[in-house]
Amino acid sequence: MPRTQPPPLPGSPRSLAASCAGFRWMMGLRDLPHFLLLLLDCWASVSAQAGDTPVVTTEALNSTKPAPTTFRPAVSPRPHETPRAPRPSSGPRPTPVTDVAALCVCDLSPALCDVNCCCDPDCSSVDFSVFSACSIPVVMGDSQFCSQKAAIYSLNFTADPPQRVFKLVDQINPSIFCIHITNYKPALSFINPEVPDESNFDKLIKTSDGFSSNAESDVSLTAKPDAPNTAKYEYGVHLQTSHSFLRFPSPLTSSLCTDNNPAAFLVNQAVKCTRRINLEQCKEIETLSLAYYSSPKILRVPGSGTKVPITVQSIIIQSLNKTLTRLEDTDTDVLRPLVLVEAGHDKICTNVVLEVKYSLTYTNAGEIIKADVFVLLGAVSSAMVPFQQKFEIYFIQQNTKPVPLSGNPGYVVGLPLAAGFQPQKGSGIMQTTNRYGQFTLLRSTAEQDCLAIAGIRTPVLFGYNMQSGCKLRLTKAITCQLVAQKVESLLKGQGFPDYVAPFGNSQAQDVLDWVPVHFITQTSHMKDSCQLPVALAIEVKWTKYGSLLNPQAKIVNVTANLISSSFPETNSGNKRTILISTAVTFVDVSAPAEAGFRARPTINARLPFNFFFPFV
Repeated sequence: MPRTQPPPLPGSPRSLAASCAGFRWMMGLRDLPHFLLLLLDCWASVSAQAGDTPVVTTEALNSTKPAPTTFRPAVSPRPHETPRAPRPSSGPRPTPVTDVAALCVCDLSPALCDVNCCCDPDCSSVDFSVFSACSIPVVMGDSQFCSQKAAIYSLNFTADPPQRVFKLVDQINPSIFCIHITNYKPALSFINPEVPDESNFDKLIKTSDGFSSNAESDVSLTAKPDAPNTAKYEYGVHLQTSHSFLRFPSPLTSSLCTDNNPAAFLVNQAVKCTRRINLEQCKEIETLSLAYYSSPKILRVPGSGTKVPITVQSIIIQSLNKTLTRLEDTDTDVLRPLVLVEAGHDKICTNVVLEVKYSLTYTNAGEIIKADVFVLLGAVSSAMVPFQQKFEIYFIQQNTKPVPLSGNPGYVVGLPLAAGFQPQKGSGIMQTTNRYGQFTLLRSTAEQDCLAIAGIRTPVLFGYNMQSGCKLRLTKAITCQLVAQKVESLLKGQGFPDYVAPFGNSQAQDVLDWVPVHFITQTSHMKDSCQLPVALAIEVKWTKYGSLLNPQAKIVNVTANLISSSFPETNSGNKRTILISTAVTFVDVSAPAEAGFRARPTINARLPFNFFFPFV
């Protein structure tokens, strides 16, 4: 039997869509006024259903103000018009997948405030005072919907200190050709790919077509699941090129090079891997040529048409006897390709890529604007196979200069400590470009006012024991919980590190070598009292490492002790003054050096058996 659908309920979206879209275009010119009246009636109904109340919030006020909404009356049909089916009631709309109130496309630095990014949750009133304007004032979803949420950000510079004004309003699409109801809910989000594990690995192997190394399969397997929804690069997102992604060879399960490893945004890497080849076919192996690493063009942002070419900045030639020669002309068009020559019984392949170093420049909006590569080419003989290749990639923010190291390898007294944090398990250490802002203390001033010096920090210098403090004046009207949060943020500062580099030149990708910061909280409980942090004591233990003639300073342990005290809830006076202090101490835990000497040589001489012949 054929299936029949029940009639639509009155006021439902299906009935409204049917009444608005069920025009009969075969009507004559005499029915044109009725068509215009019906079109105006549909527009008034859509506007009445989409007219929600916007919400306006201002930081430090936490208030909502309903804005009045004016509804347009629906135009009733004329009496002689043909009666239509009643409109069904409007049902619930699908929940938006993207929460525009929690979306911030200019937030690029985790746990740090980005300049002119008004939606960054890490920004405070002190940061707003130096903002000029909001870089992204409006954040909204799909513009094809008839009604959608839009987050509007602005700054109130008349307040002291300046405040961030946030509005969540319903954006009405003036076009009549817009999407009113989305009845296909799976289209609102991407399908989560099935992650292989021990239970489903065999099933995925059977359903897949196997592993392939061509560019089309790499895009379908790697680039699509990781494609971001916003037009910017975020931490860990694969760098896209005009064909697939930027390949960064690295060892996977063994020391052999795997060429399908993608380079990720803001992930600095330095790896070594072994290349095992047939030297007679070296000219056919593209991973040995310079064009393989310099020809790709990186997309400025994911999915864009703007491409950033890779510029060869330096080419160094290494001979068989390890001598280095720098080429003056770095044009890849005139560079000699891979050449296989015979020297007696030995075969030599020249212009083989031995080292590749990428340098990518990015903006604070998550865009790649410049890509450079430095290459070391050399000659490989049959006796050197398998040989080793080195690959490195690092990112530099625009309008910033590289800072010097704090030591090479050990720390130098008076230079700042290198510190950072790990955004997610398995990733490298994230560090700010300002080496003097990675591990800081509260800075003392002549006024000794904690609120006045909020955000003013001084770096922790190796070997320097420091102590600073200020006074915090409180009134009875301020709650204890609010004061505790403010004092703790004042002591720790913005972006308190989780790891400290053991040496002054430690690499960010060597996470296992970094020293974790052990954070300890000490409290004293009293009845009817307020627990407030009053001091942060940091202890850095270091030791002398290496030779006695030139020992290197190495950090082995870092402990941060947050000390809290109890204060009575009631006070006879109207104000209360609390002393806040921070201190850092360096402790040398080197074991006493013992000079080592070689063992005294022993004489193990044996005479021949006939030495005393013929006397014995």
